Amino acid sequence: MLYLKISIIRRLAAIVALFISLPAFAQDTSATDNRQSTTYADTPYLRSEIVNQGEVCLLVGSKVKKITLAEYLGSGNEHSRTKRQRTWLVAGAHAALWGGSYLALNKAWYADYPKESFHFFNDNKEWLQMDKMGHVWTANQMSRVSAELWRWAGLSDKQSTWLGGISGVAYQSIIEIQDGFSAEWGFSWGDMAANIAGSAMYVAQELGWKEQRIQIKLSYWPYDYSSPELTTRRNELFGKSIQERVLKDYNSQTYWLSANIHSFLPDSKMPRWLNLAVGYSANGMLGGMSNSWVDKEGFTHDRSDVPRTRHFFLSPDIDLTKIKTKSKFLRSALFVLNMIKIPAPALELNSKGKLKGHVLYF
Repeated sequence: MLYLKISIIRRLAAIVALFISLPAFAQDTSATDNRQSTTYADTPYLRSEIVNQGEVCLLVGSKVKKITLAEYLGSGNEHSRTKRQRTWLVAGAHAALWGGSYLALNKAWYADYPKESFHFFNDNKEWLQMDKMGHVWTANQMSRVSAELWRWAGLSDKQSTWLGGISGVAYQSIIEIQDGFSAEWGFSWGDMAANIAGSAMYVAQELGWKEQRIQIKLSYWPYDYSSPELTTRRNELFGKSIQERVLKDYNSQTYWLSANIHSFLPDSKMPRWLNLAVGYSANGMLGGMSNSWVDKEGFTHDRSDVPRTRHFFLSPDIDLTKIKTKSKFLRSALFVLNMIKIPAPALELNSKGKLKGHVLYF
């Protein structure tokens, strides 16, 4: 149960980082997957120019503006200073997030439990792999937000992509290493593989397609625990607040691979924002491996009658980054919110072979 609580804090820190980044995006970047222009494409001195007798003619939109060569060179210096300042700012923000997360988790949880030499822990069969999906999603979101921050700082697309991917894995790795030295837990290769997979999915698409054609998303709808006994178990495992349960109640989460149709079929007449998503969820889980547990009073509960089932979905979705708007802040908000699957009609197939339709699935 304590491991679940720590995982909640990890995910919460990642979510906070996403929203902290929002104001930075809104300042001077579209924060979208449009790669047609450089970060400073709107800066006049980067447009085409003609140097003639100490003057520079800049093409700004459809108009030509003349400035002196000294003014032009001064603008270039200003650009360099801005890039350096932003690079240091973004680097500092990353270091603060990593260091702050390490210190906060160590003080809040790890310091109260015995430590031992570095060791491993195999939890690959727990929670019907829903926890691994959470690691994939978190690392992917951290990578794409980190990359946009580096791009805002003025780094090239390739540099931003690699640094974003490394940042996503590094943030998760700090926590996994702490687990490895704790007697209560251990370093999980399954978790680490999921972290790398989430970041690698971002990097591979940026390098190969220059855009995120397939996005990893999350949706949530409260699972019906149906009895006081099961509700008490839910509170013990996943927390009493809605904030905790959104991040950690595996019975209530669905993870999605959402593919943009127009990106794969550019000659089609499909709307550019329309996606097709494949989802995975599992429910009926009252413990990592089984539905039997011992409560705080020492009483044994056996709820093997509650089936643990997997569920697969097919549903339309919206790529919010494809929605056109002139507002930089709104583009940034849509970029961050694109980590969430939009409620829509869905087809569901569970592990018992039952097919079901949903008018609206969250």
